[in-house]
Amino acid sequence: MAKTDDLSDYLIAPDPGARRLTRAVDGVDHQGQLTNISVVEERPLTIFLNGQEIVTAMTIGDYPEYLALGFLRNQGMLRDGEMVERVDYDDDLETVVVRTDGQTTFEEKLKKKTRTSGCAVGTVFGDMMEGLEGVTLPDLQVRTSDLYALAAKINRTPSLYLEAGAIHGTVLCQGARPLVYMEDVGRHNAVDKIAGWMLSEAVGAADKILYTTGRLTSEMVIKTALMGIPALASRSGFTAWGVEIAREVGLTLIGRMRGKRFVCLSGEERLLRDADPEQVMDEPRKSGRKGAQG
Repeated sequence: MAKTDDLSDYLIAPDPGARRLTRAVDGVDHQGQLTNISVVEERPLTIFLNGQEIVTAMTIGDYPEYLALGFLRNQGMLRDGEMVERVDYDDDLETVVVRTDGQTTFEEKLKKKTRTSGCAVGTVFGDMMEGLEGVTLPDLQVRTSDLYALAAKINRTPSLYLEAGAIHGTVLCQGARPLVYMEDVGRHNAVDKIAGWMLSEAVGAADKILYTTGRLTSEMVIKTALMGIPALASRSGFTAWGVEIAREVGLTLIGRMRGKRFVCLSGEERLLRDADPEQVMDEPRKSGRKGAQG
């Protein structure tokens, strides 16, 4: 594996060696030889809002407080102006309780669920699209030089994916700097962790770019827009509904980023082409990153 750049840009970077994220498993390879590999752990996390159980998500188990906050924020269950008083995580019970100064009355909302296309079968509540009404995203100019710099740095960053695979990564970026890199078995979980971090740290979204290794689905576009982030980029491809929603809300949507190549299907007028693609090192057709094929 190529040497990574300095990780000092990151406020949160992946920790492939963290306890409990992977497990060594014995097996047999294609030649019938014994082998031992690292596989990603999966564990349930039940999220409560005040006294009400909301959902049980399958996750790798890191940053549970951020995951809970981000999930509730992205589902519209934490309203603007509502104060989060405490977030309590119980490792033994594998639960997170988010306590606010408001009351919880989401019985009807919990009945309306939509199964999503996320690899870990994410859950989106049926009225999530209603939250997009009136969303106006900042008119952020996106430099192609920043896109190339981000892709090069992120793809060289040591990660759980490179250690064990079977995982998605999502990175909050500002200009050419990657700030927070989250991973999980479902891309929706990784995005929710970033949303939770932003909420917890009161970080603004107007000048941010979200980078993901996974597909640009409707769910990814909706969550990015609801977070107020004006640009979403990926190594992977698009779904038609994801593109349609991005165009409706004014989200800059860039996919198939591999080496010098990318495709912009929404917000092309906000791209500043300040880098010569011929000066950018291209990526082999058969890349080592799963995201190039997803």
